[in-house]
Amino acid sequence: MGVHVSLVHVTQTGSSGKGRSLRHLDSAGRSGDTFAGVCAGSGLPLLSRVDPYRSLILTAADMTQFVSEIETTRARCGDAKTVALLDDVRALALRCAAQPDLEIHLDGD
Repeated sequence: MGVHVSLVHVTQTGSSGKGRSLRHLDSAGRSGDTFAGVCAGSGLPLLSRVDPYRSLILTAADMTQFVSEIETTRARCGDAKTVALLDDVRALALRCAAQPDLEIHLDGD
């Protein structure tokens, strides 16, 4: 059970969900179980919503809180591999924050 972090470009044609198309742009390495564990143990509101069995989609509007929680979690972490993963996730989140047609997809297995 893991969570995969992806940056996705969204194109929306019309107001129907049928006009929504997604294009994968980037991902945060092989995040899987490590990121799921970090989220579960964070005790932070947004990261605690990440579910290793479901998907959570975050938009540019969510990025201020998401980046803040990633940075808080990173500061608590002593493992170099996990710090590197959180740096990768933060980089994706900053890209998402700068462009309203991007989303972060947190996909459980």
